[in-house]
Amino acid sequence: MKTPNHVYIALGSNKGDRLKYLQDAVDSIFKEIGNVISIAKVYNTPAFGFDGDDFLNTCLHVETGFASEVVLDKLLAIETQLGRSRSKTKVYEARTIDLDILFYNEAVVETEHLIIPHPELQKRKFVLQPLSDIASQLKHPVLEQSVSELLASCDDTSEVEQIKIWLKNPAKQLSFSNHNYIAIEGNIGAGKTSLAHKISRDFNAKLILERFADNPFLPKFYEEPQRYAFTLEMSFLADRYQQISDDLSQLDLFKDFMVSDYDIYKSLIFSKITLPEDEFKLYRKLFYLMYKDIAKPDLYVYLYQNTERLQENIKKRGRDYEQNIDSEYLEKINSGYLEFLKNQSDLNVKIIDISEKDFVKHRADYLWLLNEICKV
Repeated sequence: MKTPNHVYIALGSNKGDRLKYLQDAVDSIFKEIGNVISIAKVYNTPAFGFDGDDFLNTCLHVETGFASEVVLDKLLAIETQLGRSRSKTKVYEARTIDLDILFYNEAVVETEHLIIPHPELQKRKFVLQPLSDIASQLKHPVLEQSVSELLASCDDTSEVEQIKIWLKNPAKQLSFSNHNYIAIEGNIGAGKTSLAHKISRDFNAKLILERFADNPFLPKFYEEPQRYAFTLEMSFLADRYQQISDDLSQLDLFKDFMVSDYDIYKSLIFSKITLPEDEFKLYRKLFYLMYKDIAKPDLYVYLYQNTERLQENIKKRGRDYEQNIDSEYLEKINSGYLEFLKNQSDLNVKIIDISEKDFVKHRADYLWLLNEICKV
């Protein structure tokens, strides 16, 4: 999973319903660019460089997977949507919304259309004051001073007055506060690990990932399933028991909840498909002996994808030992999961069809999926 980029954005408005334009911009940035980590206070400041109505200014800290040039393009598109028409002559004028990249990680960028850090930020108190609210110790990569130091030494004497209204963070509308432990499940290639990673990062959750990559029997099973099925399932049974016992017992006081990319019951689902009936009955007895006291997730999310999409995803991620998985096997797994979930009365289950979605590539699909999960 790629490490997210940290971008700091200045927002300003001095035309029309200023607060509404600022809030609409925050909402659009969340939808189009990335997770809004923090929003500064809102400040009233006089127009800079021309005579006009006062501005309302603030700053955002956003995590994004997009490159800086893409972020700029998206910000310009948001400005256009909100009625801003940028002048080609770069004159100061009234505008419904003004969006500028201040910092992007520790990058120093200078192109025809983009300069990072913003070349004027150290001269603008209306930028430094809100930026100091959310990133006072952030260091300017060229001037090698923190934001608080830049604010203290800024020559700008214009009045910057905080107003007693806060902008709403749209990320707060998506809440997992009612859950302690969420399990993300799905077929091979459904995207459960990707989703668990994203939820963990965006919502401060402890991440529990299935340790399957080091299982020496997995490649052998895909080559000779009948020979290695029981050995593979027994090794998974032991590994999952050890891991889930360790992970669930180790509390993390700095995390809000736990999210995993598997649930222990997948052992029963896969083994029922791969094992002969007599071996499965023995396996099931051992399973219930081992797992009878293991905590169950209070939310079980099953990501359903059709077989064609699963095969596309498997090919895309390129694990050698998975490339020969046939569609019939994937269909059996999907059927096994759905049959299992249909008969569960003590699990809080949400089955979500994502066959027509790509939540890794498209942020709109990711937000749609989060809304589906958070629905009461």
